[in-house]
Amino acid sequence: MKKFVSILAVLVCTASLAFAGGGQAAGASSDTVAIGAVFPLSGSVAFYGTQSRDGALLAIDEINAAGGLLGKKLTLIAEDDEGNAEKSVNAFTKLATRDKVSFVLGSSTSGATMAMTSLAQQSKVILISPSATNTEVTKAGDYIFRACFIDPFQGVVGADFAYDNLGSRRAAILYDAGADYNTGLAEAFEKQFIAIGGQIVADEAYQSGDVDFNAQVTRIRAANPDIVYLPNYYNDVALQAKQLRAQGVNCALLGGDGWDGLIDNAGDEILNGFWSAGFAADTTDPRGQTFVKAFEAKFNSQASQFAALGYDTMMLVIDGIKAAGSFDTAAVKAAMAKINGPYVTGNIRFDANRDPIKGAAILEIVRKDGKLANAYKTTVNPK
Repeated sequence: MKKFVSILAVLVCTASLAFAGGGQAAGASSDTVAIGAVFPLSGSVAFYGTQSRDGALLAIDEINAAGGLLGKKLTLIAEDDEGNAEKSVNAFTKLATRDKVSFVLGSSTSGATMAMTSLAQQSKVILISPSATNTEVTKAGDYIFRACFIDPFQGVVGADFAYDNLGSRRAAILYDAGADYNTGLAEAFEKQFIAIGGQIVADEAYQSGDVDFNAQVTRIRAANPDIVYLPNYYNDVALQAKQLRAQGVNCALLGGDGWDGLIDNAGDEILNGFWSAGFAADTTDPRGQTFVKAFEAKFNSQASQFAALGYDTMMLVIDGIKAAGSFDTAAVKAAMAKINGPYVTGNIRFDANRDPIKGAAILEIVRKDGKLANAYKTTVNPK
């Protein structure tokens, strides 16, 4: 942590001298405008970043095919942060100083995104994350936006769904104590579940990088829960579900949007599993169905919630530019704050913190046509 803080301090100091101060977008005087992106394109959460990048690319392709934006073509400069905070700072600095971009999408995870927010605010570069759910992300200032719901909402949604839809009264929690995302969901779930009449019978933590959860599972089994909340990333959940089932914990499992990608990395042990998501690929909404077909045709892969959020993130920037009638970031961020309209992941409007007010889909993991699949279960909207 100290090493990161010192590196960030140096970058902030140098950035204050090097950043051009946002304003008119790079390439605005030519025929092309570059949009920056910082995503984990490799590493343990590369699925999130590559899907969001591809969603953004699809949005750009559609805009360019329709004649461009304010008479200019768009292009995407995507940098890889590997889900690492220090590397996200380096990537942002490169985009803002060398590439002179005024709009940056990213990152996929909260920690990597928060490492960039003060730099973006200082340099008046609009930074919008498709999937960074930590409540602190947008607090750096009015140039910071996100397209996803926030951690407390996911935790509350999970608790309400467990209690109301699954009839759960005794919940166990297993979470990564060293990650903001995981702890944020766990805390919100626990608070809400107790508030509506449920009981937390086991509260178990682990550290990032752990692969053996049998000690925690043994204590969870002894507590006899009727649901286990796993607000963790899919690579950890795959191991945790297997070890839970191996010890005879066969109750429902529940998690957040970090489960996206789980069905490609686990087996039948994740059946009777449910998770909150920003988008359901089997949506019946015409706008969503059009996006799914276009994404699958272009990339030959199923559209995940991260792909849909990446697409919406780019479209929110584009719509802000259209409404402002300019690439000037001060005008664009003011226009974005007033957005209220339909997008692929649902109707989006921003609150005073530039956090979107939108619903969450609950997906159930099922076996369909011989394969695991995510099936839309219900939608929980803000109260």
